[in-house]
Amino acid sequence: QVQLVESGGGLVQAGGSLRLSCAASERTFSRYAMGWFRQAPGKEREFVATISGSGSSTYYADSVKGRFTISRDNAKNTMYLQMNSLSPADTAVYYCAARTVVFASARGAQGEYDYWGQGTQVTVSS
Repeated sequence: QVQLVESGGGLVQAGGSLRLSCAASERTFSRYAMGWFRQAPGKEREFVATISGSGSSTYYADSVKGRFTISRDNAKNTMYLQMNSLSPADTAVYYCAARTVVFASARGAQGEYDYWGQGTQVTVSS
């Protein structure tokens, strides 16, 4: 069982930046592809970004491409999401997720992920 804990959410003004972290309990962290998803009020949870176990492959949703950067530090069992140029449309609860394969999937399908964190709130004010 992999436990995932997100942190780094908060309130930021439009145009600002935040960095989210996702700490994993699993010592073989590099064997898991990881992803970020988000759920805005009244909307379904959607794919944001994913990264392979080694960190060599990444994929992004079109809505965040060029503004968000996903990365990981396998020595620290931690994944990150650097979010720049934030807008109110980015307001959501952000979840990290892990899948028991090393390869990142560009599909971004939630069903491909086996473990989920509890989420961290990101609020962007206009």
